[in-house]
Amino acid sequence: MSPGDEHDYRGKDQGSRPDDPYSTLGGTRQTRTRLPDGDAGHPHARRPVRNSRSLVTITGIVVLLVAAIAFANRGGGNDDESSPGAKGPGTTGSAPTAATGTKPVQGKNGTIASGFAHDEQGAQSAAANYSVALVSDGMFTQERRREISEAVYAPDVASARQDDLDKVYSDESFLTSIGLNPDGSAPEGLTFISRANPVGTKVEKYAGDTASVAVWYSALFGLAGEGSKNPVSESWYTTTYELRWVGGDWKISDFQQKDGPVPVGRDQAASSAEEMADAVQQFGGFTYAR
Repeated sequence: MSPGDEHDYRGKDQGSRPDDPYSTLGGTRQTRTRLPDGDAGHPHARRPVRNSRSLVTITGIVVLLVAAIAFANRGGGNDDESSPGAKGPGTTGSAPTAATGTKPVQGKNGTIASGFAHDEQGAQSAAANYSVALVSDGMFTQERRREISEAVYAPDVASARQDDLDKVYSDESFLTSIGLNPDGSAPEGLTFISRANPVGTKVEKYAGDTASVAVWYSALFGLAGEGSKNPVSESWYTTTYELRWVGGDWKISDFQQKDGPVPVGRDQAASSAEEMADAVQQFGGFTYAR
């Protein structure tokens, strides 16, 4: 299935929504935290008491850190039971966030992560990072679009679908409907924003050299700037990627996209067009890894 398979830019499994730019896109982590003594007072001050308190405090911190490290690396018990890999291929459930010792991303292909581990963890990392690439504004320029396609799709799929992708992203009626110029550039004074923010991944199936991974993500899309007729808005999607192990890495062979799950929006005032444009330029993206 390709973004160019239908002229209305929707996947065959979804209802048509011509005003939804994300139906044209090619489908469209884990956070680790790290943590960080008095003065020479009066000669009659009770310094021995103060030193003993400091010693107790330091000792307590060291004990807690050692315990935390040991807990994070033991990898047994309930974490294993909740892991798709522990339950067996084809099972579902959220994967643990404890360190596994496996490096899910080894390098980058241009600005796209590559060199994923040949396991479920690597497949999830690949799917999340490929979602980011396929939703990026780079898909709207021919040269970058071809680079992305060759990086994320299996070679036979990329070559077979390149023309379809070019047709979709070069269609003037589509580009003008989302506020871009016919060449895919943003009008003067406006900043084009197209960015995916993966929230989580789930292994649907795994069989060694093939995997099916669902990615749930929010997407920012629109034009930031004064006078924009298509202001930046947020949408939610789940894209399920069919992956194959090809040439030492995971590559996409097919995908299906659907809306949601969509959370209830908070009562927050929308930022100004200038704030939104500045944010997308100042805050870079991430390399996602399980």
